[in-house]
Amino acid sequence: MTAASLTAARPRAVPYVRVLDGLLFAVLVTTTFEKVHWNFAGQVGIADVLTILFLIAFGLTERQPVPRTAIIVMGFFALFLLIYLCGFFDITTKQSLDQFAKGMVKFVIHFLFLAAAIAYLARRGERFYWRAFAWFMAGFVLNGIYGILQLLAARGGVNLDHVILAPLTGGASNINIYGAVNGQNIYRPNALTGDPNHLAVMLVVPLMCLLPVYLRLGKGHRLRWPLATVLAFLVLVLLATLSRSGLLGVLVGLLVLAVPYRRFVGTRALLVPLAGLVAVLAYIFYSRRHFFTVVIKSRLQTGGRSSSAHFAVYDFIPQIIHQHPLLGLGLNTFSVYYEFVTGKTNFGPHSFWVAVIVESGLIGLLAWIVFLRYVYVRLHAARRLGRLLDSVRDPAGARVRPLAWGMTAALTGTIAANFFYLTMQFYYFYVFTAFALALPVVFARRARE
Repeated sequence: MTAASLTAARPRAVPYVRVLDGLLFAVLVTTTFEKVHWNFAGQVGIADVLTILFLIAFGLTERQPVPRTAIIVMGFFALFLLIYLCGFFDITTKQSLDQFAKGMVKFVIHFLFLAAAIAYLARRGERFYWRAFAWFMAGFVLNGIYGILQLLAARGGVNLDHVILAPLTGGASNINIYGAVNGQNIYRPNALTGDPNHLAVMLVVPLMCLLPVYLRLGKGHRLRWPLATVLAFLVLVLLATLSRSGLLGVLVGLLVLAVPYRRFVGTRALLVPLAGLVAVLAYIFYSRRHFFTVVIKSRLQTGGRSSSAHFAVYDFIPQIIHQHPLLGLGLNTFSVYYEFVTGKTNFGPHSFWVAVIVESGLIGLLAWIVFLRYVYVRLHAARRLGRLLDSVRDPAGARVRPLAWGMTAALTGTIAANFFYLTMQFYYFYVFTAFALALPVVFARRARE
């Protein structure tokens, strides 16, 4: 190919890359913005629109070989699709058919994005991977900032959602009110997500991913204090949600990190930011001791109506195993069949694992276990890759290995939290999975070199 032809080709190629980059970054930032949606053809969120645009642009411009990881993901896509289509024959009402169709659309978009994102991250290389991951983390931080502003505005009698979101979406939303103490409302920020527990469980991902990366940063590194500030801030947001499921996810994730990162427990890198966070929390608690004492006691109780609802959904599992053991009732149909029990038309199972068993049976449960095991296997490969890079004193090892451990902890914590919530059905989980599966693919090139 001549130099003239290369020069002529460049103006056509570069804009495509920039468009794809911009669309992917936009998806990554907004993947947790559940409230930014419009009631058009059901409920269309901003993440739906941006993901579809990215997939169209990717399909029209991508001509390079697809990595094996993306091909395996498409194999899982075909497996889940077969299971869900077979479960279609258990559907008996138009309402459940409508719910099935909505669930299928979401499922198809999620998995196509997962495969496309892995392929695109692998093609664009290491530097782009870190840029994209930074945009993904920025979305959580923006959500947290909005949540704190939402909380402060609510205490001042202002509905921030009504001021900012309503003109944009035409819908209505507000901060969650947990109860009241001596006439003072107990607010739980849900930020741009649909529920304070959703926000808390989502925060397991950035907290677990960034913590080991931060701990491995050298003294004087330019990202050391920014990351410490982000981690402390996200912990503060998590605690403000009063979510027990979110705390469960974080504790399980910390247990995963406890062994490989135990040597950092007594270091200044961990103790100084932790001391600052404790000081802030102590001041907040001391300023309103009675209020927070009542709130904390109520959240430590396990016999309330909220706790009962989370455990009660497990009673549906024996019924489904008896009636439809293999394929369940059909994708996304839980609320339809159990409306007579819950009295609500949109009542979710409050557990990802209950949803999997009820809606896709034991075969669907087995397929999800195999898929998640594959993610763990690829993260193990990433940790081995990071250890190899460390052994040859490649500076990338100090980032790849901690991130792989952080993603392992984030995945484990999210799985644990989803025994009582179902955020693993949301966009952010598929984005996180794309980064986890792409990690060993992107940096394998460096190991070969």
